[in-house]
Amino acid sequence: MKLYSFPSAPNPRRVTIFAAEKNLRLDVVNVDLRGGETKTPEFLGKNPSGKIPVLELDDGTCISETVAICRYLESLAPEPNLFGHDPLETALIEAHHRHIEFELHSSIGAAWVNGPIVAAAGLVEPIEAQRLRGAGLTRKYYQRMNDELAARDYLAGDRFTVADISCLCMMDFAAAMVDLKPDDGLTNLWAWHTRVSQRPSVTG
Repeated sequence: MKLYSFPSAPNPRRVTIFAAEKNLRLDVVNVDLRGGETKTPEFLGKNPSGKIPVLELDDGTCISETVAICRYLESLAPEPNLFGHDPLETALIEAHHRHIEFELHSSIGAAWVNGPIVAAAGLVEPIEAQRLRGAGLTRKYYQRMNDELAARDYLAGDRFTVADISCLCMMDFAAAMVDLKPDDGLTNLWAWHTRVSQRPSVTG
């Protein structure tokens, strides 16, 4: 299986960590985002949205969207389970994961798209108010996670799941590329970050 990726991009990293947890091997193919490779007819044939990640199977079938890819990998290798063992746990993990994607990821995305790096590339006309709003909502969500992690070791319960993978990748991206590193005083959040960052799927 081929995974179309780009160095430092958080969404392909989510897939590679997920696959590593499953001991599944992916051949990573880095595309030239800056050169517009994802907008070429060849790539658009793999994913009409022109985005990464894309998982290409041996028969040429392509799966786009991070969660769709991870669900496919989970079906190939059900253990260790990362989406939920029973209906209740599955629902709780899904709820936490959607919060992370729709609240944290979208806020970081707004700060990134309207920040200086994207602006310098000439890709969009930045809107400062949206950058500031995204940054503020991100920091608010960091505080929320810190409060929740006072009662448990992982974001969606008592074990490592897809929610932790998604949060870790976007939090690291925000710290490195968007100047949105969590405050040092968020000790529960940083303890969680240290805990999950030490997993072989992340360090490898």
